Amino acid sequence: MSTSAHSPAPTVTDRLVEANSRYAAEFKDPGMDAKPVLQVAVVACMDARLDLHKALGLSLGDCHTIRNAGGVVTDDVIRSLAISQRALGTRSIVLIHHTGCGMESITEDFRQELEHEVGQRPSWAVEAYTDADQDVRQSMQRARTSPFLKHTDDVRGFVFDVTTGKLREVLPVS
Repeated sequence: MSTSAHSPAPTVTDRLVEANSRYAAEFKDPGMDAKPVLQVAVVACMDARLDLHKALGLSLGDCHTIRNAGGVVTDDVIRSLAISQRALGTRSIVLIHHTGCGMESITEDFRQELEHEVGQRPSWAVEAYTDADQDVRQSMQRARTSPFLKHTDDVRGFVFDVTTGKLREVLPVS
């Protein structure tokens, strides 16, 4: 009686690790510094439809990219921006939300649902919103008024249209 060892089906992670092996086999160290060449940090939604480097004409090493659900300026984003500015020399901040964002279809009730499911209330806010422009304005305000950021004069916000690929600037309330 023989038993055949069944290998589990490859996972997405297995596929990514395999792709990295091919990448690493031909990788040449670009000799770059960790400081972004353009001295800019881009904060954007994690949505898979946003190819930020292509959409903004960026190359490897040009910027710091900080992504989260909604592209919202949260305490953790402020943490990353503070490090980006104070330790790595960025001076400009570009905020990008987008059309058709999933954050427009959930509510803060998501936290309560998680609490009921897992028995513990998340310590973080969902940061759901119904108006992308207003949320961009709120994120700009959070960045501009943070005491931890030393460069707040060039903070601009945009909404990326996922059907046209165009950015639309959102002006702060004057």
